[in-house]
Amino acid sequence: MDITKLHCIDLDQPQLEGFTKFISAWVYQGDECTLLVDPGPLSSIPLLLKELKRLGVARLDYILLTHIHIDHAGGTGKLLEHFPEAQVICHPDGIKHLVNPDKLWQGSLKVLGKMAEAYGEIIPVPATSISFSAHIGDLDLQAILTPGHAQHHLCFCYEDLLFGGEVVGVRSEVDGGIYMRPATPPRFFLEVALESIDRVMSLTPRYLVFAHYGLVEPAMEYLEIGRNQLLLWVKGVETVAAQGMDEGMEDRLFDWLVDHDPVYRRINQLTPAVFARERYFLKNTMNGMLGYLKNRQ
Repeated sequence: MDITKLHCIDLDQPQLEGFTKFISAWVYQGDECTLLVDPGPLSSIPLLLKELKRLGVARLDYILLTHIHIDHAGGTGKLLEHFPEAQVICHPDGIKHLVNPDKLWQGSLKVLGKMAEAYGEIIPVPATSISFSAHIGDLDLQAILTPGHAQHHLCFCYEDLLFGGEVVGVRSEVDGGIYMRPATPPRFFLEVALESIDRVMSLTPRYLVFAHYGLVEPAMEYLEIGRNQLLLWVKGVETVAAQGMDEGMEDRLFDWLVDHDPVYRRINQLTPAVFARERYFLKNTMNGMLGYLKNRQ
């Protein structure tokens, strides 16, 4: 794939502290088609439209959704008002929630609260504009079912590049190394997530795009790190839970991870605002893994 035709559009959220270089949309302008991956929330659509105009994008053939969480797909319906010809590709289990998004919006408000309000309401997507296909058009582009971060998660493999969404969690830029962390939902199933990672690793991509955040190479190194982190973090959650399910558990888990995970340890190299953002999301991942351990027992 000619990555010179691939552009990252930062969808920074100035109303949320630390949400810089975190949410992103990706645009590929090839001779064969123009496609966009994850348009982001409603609040980011004016910025996205401005950047698409700057890039000279007059038409979108496809809008690819790695999953339907509000920060990835909430603005899809609004974007379609400007590019009605675009076909949205979405996990089959997610289509009904974007066509009729009230339940998705209420769930976002319940889980994210003021963060969801900052992102903005989820605009319905016309049923005629959204579908699922494992092989997209006549392109060397395939959609891969990758449940884990969400049951409706997809990755998209375009030649030697993998649009990975959050299949191996979140990455932030640090000096002299890699910072990554898992991102697991309340209903988390370790074996399912590992199978999804193995599925995309079998494709041996050269490049990997993290929805949060960035284009990296070699892809296989990052996929392997993400797989190992899932196993290590489940062990860490199990270890600290055995010491007591009290208010101090999250802090104990953080200390355990800093001691045992050299990749996550680089959280201390992040700026204070980004550190606070990353530290905030630790509780979500911990709760997802606690649920898995409880169900396993």
